[in-house]
Amino acid sequence: MSFNASQTRAIHHKNGPMLVLAGPGSGKTLVITERTKYLIEECGIDPAQILVITFTKAAATEMKRRFQRKMNRLCPVTFGTFHAVYFAILKHAYNYSADNIAREEQRYQCMREIIAKEHLTYEDETEFITSLLGEISLVKNSGIEIANYYSKNCAETVFRKVYRQYHEFLYKNRLIDFDDMLVYTKELFEQRADILAAWQNKYRYILIDEFQDINRIQYDIIKMLAGERKNLFIVGDDDQSIYRFRGAKPEIMLHFKDDYPEAETVLLDVNYRSVKNIVTSAGYLIGHNKERFQKKIEAADQGDIPVEWQLFESQRKENARIIWDIQEAVEKGAKYEEFAVLFRTNTQPRLLMEQLMEYNIPFRTRDTVPNLYEHWIAKDIFAYIRIAMGSRERRDFLQIMNRPKRYISRESLDEETVAFDVWEWYYEEQPWVAKRIEKLEGDIRMLERLSPYAAINYIRKAIGYDEFCTEYADYRRIKADDLFDVLDELLDAAREYKTYDAWFDHIENYTKELQEFYRVQNQNPNSVALATLHSAKGLEYENVYIIDVNEGVMPYKKAVLEPEVEEERRMFYVGMTRAKKNLHLFSVKQLNHKDAEISRFIKEAQPPEKKKD
Repeated sequence: MSFNASQTRAIHHKNGPMLVLAGPGSGKTLVITERTKYLIEECGIDPAQILVITFTKAAATEMKRRFQRKMNRLCPVTFGTFHAVYFAILKHAYNYSADNIAREEQRYQCMREIIAKEHLTYEDETEFITSLLGEISLVKNSGIEIANYYSKNCAETVFRKVYRQYHEFLYKNRLIDFDDMLVYTKELFEQRADILAAWQNKYRYILIDEFQDINRIQYDIIKMLAGERKNLFIVGDDDQSIYRFRGAKPEIMLHFKDDYPEAETVLLDVNYRSVKNIVTSAGYLIGHNKERFQKKIEAADQGDIPVEWQLFESQRKENARIIWDIQEAVEKGAKYEEFAVLFRTNTQPRLLMEQLMEYNIPFRTRDTVPNLYEHWIAKDIFAYIRIAMGSRERRDFLQIMNRPKRYISRESLDEETVAFDVWEWYYEEQPWVAKRIEKLEGDIRMLERLSPYAAINYIRKAIGYDEFCTEYADYRRIKADDLFDVLDELLDAAREYKTYDAWFDHIENYTKELQEFYRVQNQNPNSVALATLHSAKGLEYENVYIIDVNEGVMPYKKAVLEPEVEEERRMFYVGMTRAKKNLHLFSVKQLNHKDAEISRFIKEAQPPEKKKD
């Protein structure tokens, strides 16, 4: 096998630290496995003294498979994730077993009990717990003092209580979570020099893949493990660092030579995946980031296939073009698996999924795409409509009676069915509440006569649901725009249906189809890939479509500070460099029937002379 000059230099490196900047499609996995082989066969290094670390179990398995295929004998090189390696260290020190690792269901049940104890309010329990656990993980991985952390989900004092009770649960049951594996390993190495020395002697050569995704505590441990030998071989691409929200610190890679001034640097500067125009456009884009290693990546394939950018009137037309392209290509012999549609958030492809189902085009999602109609806001809207259709079930009234705030108590609804006159009579000594029930009754009579689209507008504006969402967002310290986005999407989904029955029939059929899709989706590998920019990392496809390339989506509306915008640009760069031959960047004039602006990334991906025109 032949290697280019940069690959050869990296592979033949023996002692001391080395930083390998590996651009997209540059063969970083090949370099890591070949260097491991070189250390064993050419340098005489004991395979048991080599440690190769990746960020996912799948990547570690694949790396090990490729390495073993290169060798003619069994080699006890350690391939593993950070968590797997650190847990192995803890097992030796504390006699831990797999039973000591907290299972997801245990963690979630613990959080449910804490939430109930603290009387915390939420709309979606799973979403709320996931967010809280994510914050706990971020605190531990970043080494943040809990007193200095400001929660996005609840008051600071409340979060500290949640944090403390969660750890009390783990301690009492002799359990550790994945973040504890890092914290405890660091503490062990800091407190026990003898144990640290033993592991330093065991792993004399350390190779790390995707180093740009490392967090502070992972790096602190690795530095201790590398010790005075400093045989640290790190491979990554700072331009593909997109996991800051999980605690990743791309600045660690950027400042690696501050810790290791003697480190050699090698740039793997040939992209063997993408054709020339994709590599060039992606280079123009990422060049707008300031906090990065300056690098020039060349394409091995000089094929002159242009990157396509197109502007569509709406998302429906955008999707229709994708469907047409796929159908035409498949008719000419292409496979569905050669196509990928990428997007910024996991809610974006909902309309596309409906349209793909209509045309019987098989697809797979790499992310769970939440069903719009199961969102708590949708359930509120449906409760209003069911009441307008004649429902008098107590549960429907409980759903919406204080949305917006009417100061109605649950005790006033003590029957399984509700009668407005009886309900009003209950509040005869509080006529101002009775008046609100009377108004609700009038609103329901109005809703009886409306279409689904008009009904949602009426609920939002005339009844005051938008005002409720604003107040709720303030209370939960989230952006009201996120809630309004759900309402806008519901509004758009209801637009083409004239009656409630027709709309509800569609919702029921779509939900059944979606459930069936998730049940069988992995059974057909020949299917179109739908993925967020995050989950597309590390993958490649012949044809890639990136949809809704608009301001507020790419970069995302929550990205305000320059480091946040730079991370959004890196995400877009990752998406662009998934394409091998054909890259399509699609923008729309309207999102949920609101005017939308073309993303700045479109201009940035063009050559400077073109941007002037």
